[in-house]
Amino acid sequence: MDASAEFTATVMRRPSRLVRRLADFSLLMRLDRPIGTWLLLWPTLWALWIAAQGHPQRRLFAIFVAGTILMRSAGCIVNDLADRNIDPHVKRTRMRPLAARLVSPYEALALFGLLIALALVLALQLNLLSIKLAFVGAALTVSYPWFKRFFPLPQFYLGLSFGWAVPMAFAATLGLVPRVGWLLFVIAVLWAGVYDTMYAMVDRDDDLRIGVRSSAILFGDLDRLMVGAMQLMVLWALVLVGRSLHFGDGYRWGLIGGALCFAWQQWLIRGRDRAACLQAFQNNYYFGLAIFTGILLQYYSRP
Repeated sequence: MDASAEFTATVMRRPSRLVRRLADFSLLMRLDRPIGTWLLLWPTLWALWIAAQGHPQRRLFAIFVAGTILMRSAGCIVNDLADRNIDPHVKRTRMRPLAARLVSPYEALALFGLLIALALVLALQLNLLSIKLAFVGAALTVSYPWFKRFFPLPQFYLGLSFGWAVPMAFAATLGLVPRVGWLLFVIAVLWAGVYDTMYAMVDRDDDLRIGVRSSAILFGDLDRLMVGAMQLMVLWALVLVGRSLHFGDGYRWGLIGGALCFAWQQWLIRGRDRAACLQAFQNNYYFGLAIFTGILLQYYSRP
């Protein structure tokens, strides 16, 4: 092959290499699996709408949606960095980019730094209280992967990280976090305990083998009962939110929809089948949507 032909062939290969690299980075950020972003976003949207009484600022809406995507992606990267020598031994995670050695740890760190920098730029557009809370949220996100090594209920620590946008949304809107804001935060933590325990039930055998802690392992054969108890606590706390805000029928319809989602999830996990537990985990998207729909109905269906 002459020099010109070799140059042409090299140029033709470059786009495909670039596409492959971008695909690897998108997989590292879990952009192909938006369920995690939605589970993080739903409580944030609940809080934004309630804090603004149904009329959130467009600027805050854009900041929190973009921040949710950035921090979820950054959290996935730091989680995979911590688990890069564990994930190859778990069937569900062995093909993740770091586990499969498609992305190097240094590349992952560089991407993580970029995402955190962008999230910081967004946070600096908020008020001082929100900025302070943002740093706490970043610390929770970065430290979560290591809690699986020793903390028996890492799902609740994940809930702290996933729910931290709730007080931030109230702080950004009102300049303070009222009691209902902290109640919504508790709901977000408990809800994370629900869906992440279902997720942990998928990996329970692998986690036992490699020594990773999870609520599914701690609860053992009481897992369904404990998930059900947390579901009831979430629903009751949402009822308290509605009572404190004097919400009406629109919100109650949302709660009924959410309760039906929880009932369906209990049916799915009844046999602890891996695929069914994963389906129950994914069904929590509809729970979050049901509650958000109830909030929208409350604010926009008034005469």
